[in-house]
Amino acid sequence: MPIDIAFLAIAEAQQLYHWLPAALELARRPDVRVSILSPSDRILDLVTSYDPDLRLRIVRLTRPPGRSDSLFHQPSRLATLLLNYRTIAHFPILVTTEISSAWLRRVPGFSSGLILIKHGAGDREGGYKKRHAAFDLTLVAGDKDRRRLIDRGLCAPQAVAVGGYAKFELKAPPLRVFANDDPVLLYNPHFDRNLSSWVRHGPAMLAALESLRGWNVIIAPHTKLARNVAPIVSAAPHIRVDMGSRHSIDMSYTTSADVYLGDVSSQVYEFLVQPRPCIFLNLDGRAYAQDDAFAHWKLGQVTDDAAALPAALARAFDLQPGFVAAQEAAMQDSIDHSPVPASVRQADIILDFAGQSS
Repeated sequence: MPIDIAFLAIAEAQQLYHWLPAALELARRPDVRVSILSPSDRILDLVTSYDPDLRLRIVRLTRPPGRSDSLFHQPSRLATLLLNYRTIAHFPILVTTEISSAWLRRVPGFSSGLILIKHGAGDREGGYKKRHAAFDLTLVAGDKDRRRLIDRGLCAPQAVAVGGYAKFELKAPPLRVFANDDPVLLYNPHFDRNLSSWVRHGPAMLAALESLRGWNVIIAPHTKLARNVAPIVSAAPHIRVDMGSRHSIDMSYTTSADVYLGDVSSQVYEFLVQPRPCIFLNLDGRAYAQDDAFAHWKLGQVTDDAAALPAALARAFDLQPGFVAAQEAAMQDSIDHSPVPASVRQADIILDFAGQSS
C-alpha cells in the first residue's frame, strides 16, 4: 500500500512555493502517492506548470460561492475546510503552510496527522500564533523559528524540525525590468496595517520614490497588502508597480534588485540569499533595538523619514561591507543551509513522521 500524503492548497499563490518542492520530491519517491487539494483551478494550473511528468494527483475541492477564481483571492479557508471536510479528512497525512487548518482538530473523530511547513522566515511576531500548537509536526526554515516556537510554548522540541527553505529551489532567474542599466531598488511593503510603511505613509513614500534620480524602482507590495489598498499608480518612467503577479511571488524581483527597501516582510531573507544593501523604514518612530520582531533591521540602514531615502541610497554601497557579516549570520540562523536540498530534507522528515504514525 502506498503512503498517502495530501497537500492542502487553500491559501493564496504566494504560499505555494513553500510546499510545492517537497510535494514534487515526495511524488518521486517509491510507494508514495501525493495529492494536491485545492478549490482553485488557477492554483492547480500553477502547480501543474511545475509538474511536467504529472506525478502529482490533482483533487479539485468544491469551491465556496463568491468571487471569481484568482491566484491572490481565495475563498474563505474555513468555508473550504467545512465544505470539503470528508474529502480532506480521508487522507491520513495532511501537509499545509497555513494555520487555518488547525480548525480540523476541533472536529470530533478527526484523526489525520497534521504537518505545517511554516512559510517565510521573517521576524514579525504575527508569525507565531496559538494555532501552531494544533499541528503534530512543524517544519521550519532555520534554528531561529525552531527556537522561537519552542520558547513561546507553541511546539514541543520533538514536534518541530529544521528543513531549510525549499522555495529557493523554484526561484525565478533575474528579470530585466528596465531598458537602462541604472541600479534597481525593490520596495516591498508589508500588509500588517500596524507595521506597514505604506498604509499610513503611502503618499510620502511614492513621492520619495518618484523623486529619485539615477535609480530604477520596483514597487511590489505583499500580495495581501496589494488586494486591500487602492492600486498604486505612478507615471514616473523609472518606476514599475506590481500589484500581484507571478513575478511578485517567485523571487523574480528579489533576485533582480540591487537594494532592498522595506519594513517587516520576510522577503528580506529571500533577498539576502546574496548579501546586498538593505534599507528599512521606521516611519512611525518605533523603539526597535531590543525587539526580536525587528531583528532584521540590524542588517542595513534604518531611516525614519521617507525624504531621507536619497541620502540613504547614496551611501548604501559604501556601507554594505559593514553589514555583510551580520547578514550572513542572520541568514544562517533564519534559513539553515545544507548540501542536501531543502525539498529532500523536508520529504525525509515527512516520511519519517508518516512511518511513525502508521
